Amino acid sequence: MSLLSLRDIHKSFGPVRALRGVNLEVNAGEVHAVIGENGAGKSTLMKVLAGVHLPDQGSMTLADRPYVPASPRDGRDAGISMIYQELTLAPHLSVADNVTLGIETATGGWIRPRRAEVRDALQLLGQSDIHLDMPAGQLSIGKQQVVEIARALVAKSRIVVMDEPTSSLSAADTRALFAVVERLKNAGVAVVYISHFLEEVVEICDRYTVLRDGETVAAGSIAGISIDDLIPPMIGRAVEELYPQSKRTFGEPLLQVRDVSGPADLPNHVSFSVRRGEIFGIAGLVGAGRSETLRTLFGLRPGTGGTYRVAAAPEIRVAVHTTDVGLASGLNLLSENRKEEGLATRLSIRTNLTLSGLHRYSKRGLLDLATERRAAEHWVERLSVRCYSPDQPASTLSGGNQQKVCLARLLHDDSDVLLLDEPTRGIDIGSKAEMYALITDAAASGKAVVLTSSYLPELFGMCDTLAVMHRGRLSPVRPAAQWTEELLLRFATSGRLDADTL
Repeated sequence: MSLLSLRDIHKSFGPVRALRGVNLEVNAGEVHAVIGENGAGKSTLMKVLAGVHLPDQGSMTLADRPYVPASPRDGRDAGISMIYQELTLAPHLSVADNVTLGIETATGGWIRPRRAEVRDALQLLGQSDIHLDMPAGQLSIGKQQVVEIARALVAKSRIVVMDEPTSSLSAADTRALFAVVERLKNAGVAVVYISHFLEEVVEICDRYTVLRDGETVAAGSIAGISIDDLIPPMIGRAVEELYPQSKRTFGEPLLQVRDVSGPADLPNHVSFSVRRGEIFGIAGLVGAGRSETLRTLFGLRPGTGGTYRVAAAPEIRVAVHTTDVGLASGLNLLSENRKEEGLATRLSIRTNLTLSGLHRYSKRGLLDLATERRAAEHWVERLSVRCYSPDQPASTLSGGNQQKVCLARLLHDDSDVLLLDEPTRGIDIGSKAEMYALITDAAASGKAVVLTSSYLPELFGMCDTLAVMHRGRLSPVRPAAQWTEELLLRFATSGRLDADTL
């Protein structure tokens, strides 16, 4: 039975039409996925549902009654709770105080303790081991998320909206969250699940709604649906077009790595070479040494031995080189940690784009700001960064556009070798398609690309050659077509390949 119904919802902000006739039906006791690219209207729709925004047009019903929230308080009182990607706990307060924060009850002017209700909620969620008096800030991110969900239960919420709930969780915490979601479902609570991870959607959701450009473009049951079925309505093109195919000619070896090692044997005597025009992928489990290898090559992480050479330049010893040497030799790194390492988020797009190449605009110690701005405008246009100006703070961009700025910096520097560490982490499927096209174009222009990823379809779809890392040791390099997921995972988990597959 339908618990929540949204019909023909419209919402505009000035000339920007964020929602253009969205329909959504959510049943009690189901997990309902709302999916779409960044900018598709998901966040705006949830804010309309929560009472943050009033719709310009359309109607909502909750439990067969008209639902017209004028504020977030109205939404909460109606039984709708939001679990945002950025948690909203007070870290210095106890678990019990965080759960009841904002929903306290009083008797005779005194706040009434609700510890029994908090304890019951945690028990229902399978988390009775969480101590009620522990400061929330001392819990893991996964446990903090459980505290937020417990707050929703104590508030008698009928609908819990989870916005990218696993984006900061470990694999173990993700599995624990899935168990919590299942318990909510069995208790009759409706869960609206927003995620870019389509494999999660297929695994735990019952039904789905796809938004694109502010409209509902698809909806239905997850049963019998594959990831490949969900992608076309999200991005407006077939899944086969996600990974661009280009006829690239491989040139001479551009990057040659010999016996590179790091502290604690990660990496451990890693050797490989990458040709001009080639995309070389490194697979492996988290902690296997993929990122450490790229960071050691670039000079961000100390190496203990080994060398690399770019083109015909002299060999560089990783034990003594720095990032300045890495940049000067033709290497450049796109970090997996976009917000803390890839961008200076408070600075402008222009500054982020040119920061590692300011020498181009320096004359006698003074910057030629006009030339710098023209260069930034060129790369903003070239990579289709969606912004109103190159002077816009990088923090105001969507994740996909922030990632484009990170890549634009590497292309602006005109580095010969691009070290791309998880280049599409945390961005939507449409932005991924754009990033794939840009990476392929860079390789086609004669650059060498080294790409690490935890997403196997990305490696198989993008790379010409592949190797797998296990505890700092790199497997033999072979054409991507000669790998299977089974072989790749076998080496990633055991460090072994059968003799007849070598």
